[in-house]
Amino acid sequence: MSAKTKSGTFNRSFEPWLYLLPFIFGIVVFTLYPVINVVLISFKEGYRLLTGAFDSIGVENYLKVISDPYFINGIKNTAIYVITVVPIATAISLFFANLLNQKIRGIAIFHTAYFLPLVTSATAVGLVWKLMFNGQFGVINYLLGIFNIGPFEWITDPRMNIYTLIIYGIWNMIPFTTILLLSGLQNIDPLYYTAAKVDGASSSKMFFRITVPLLAPTIGLTCVVNTISASKVYGELFPLFNGRPGIARNLYTVVFYIYEKFYVDWDLGSAAAASIILFLIIFVFTMIQLQIQKRWKYY
Repeated sequence: MSAKTKSGTFNRSFEPWLYLLPFIFGIVVFTLYPVINVVLISFKEGYRLLTGAFDSIGVENYLKVISDPYFINGIKNTAIYVITVVPIATAISLFFANLLNQKIRGIAIFHTAYFLPLVTSATAVGLVWKLMFNGQFGVINYLLGIFNIGPFEWITDPRMNIYTLIIYGIWNMIPFTTILLLSGLQNIDPLYYTAAKVDGASSSKMFFRITVPLLAPTIGLTCVVNTISASKVYGELFPLFNGRPGIARNLYTVVFYIYEKFYVDWDLGSAAAASIILFLIIFVFTMIQLQIQKRWKYY
C-alpha cells in the first residue's frame, strides 16, 4: 500500500472524530468533569470553594447529611411526591392520550391545549396555581364546596402543603406524559382493533387487551422519565411557597436541601454528598423499574 493510500485511509478514519470533537469537548467539560468534581468534593471535608482548600478526605459529609433531619425530611417528601405523582399522572395521561387518539372534530385544538403548559413560564403558572389554592377565594375550594368538601388552607396550613405540591405536580406532569403516550398509541397498527371489532370485542376489552399491552414499553419509558423528573422536584416550591420549602419549612425535598446547602450555607461538601446520595437512589430505583418493565411485554 502506497504512502498516499495510507494517508487517505487515515484521513477518512480521522474525519468523523473531527466532526464529533466539539460535541465530545462539550460532554467532557460540561458533563463529565462536573460529575467527577462533585464526587471528589463530596469526600473533601471543610472544602472552600474560592481557594479549593479542604481539611481532610473522608466520609464526614455523608455522615452529616444522613443524620440531618432536614435531609431525612427531604427524602420522605420526595418519596411521597414520586410515589403519588408518577402513577396518578401516568394514568390520567393515558386516559387523555386515548381520547386525543380518536378522530374527532377540532382535535388540533385539544392537542394545542394539552401542549400549552409545556411552553408556558413555570413561574407564571405556579403563581396562577397559588391564587387557585387561596383559602379565601381560590377556585379549588370553590369547586370542592360544590360537593360540600372543605374549605382547606392549601398554602397556609403546613399539613396541606404536601397535597398542594402533589396536585400541582400531577397537573404539571400530564402534558409531557400525554404527548409521549399519544405517540405510542399512534404507532399501534389499527388492524388489531379492526380484527377485535370483527370478533365483537367491546371498547374496554380492546383497551385492556390490545392498547395497554402494546403500549407497555412506552408506559415503562414514561414511568422511568417521570420518576427521574419527579425526584428532582424543586422549581414547583418557589412560586407556591414564596421560595421556601413549605409555609413552615416542612416541605423540604432533596434538591431543595442541596440548593440551600450550596447557595445559602455554602456547605459544598454536604451539597455534593446529598447530590451523590440522590443520584444513587434514582439509579437503583430506575434499575428496578427497568427490570419490572421487562416483564410487561406480552408479544
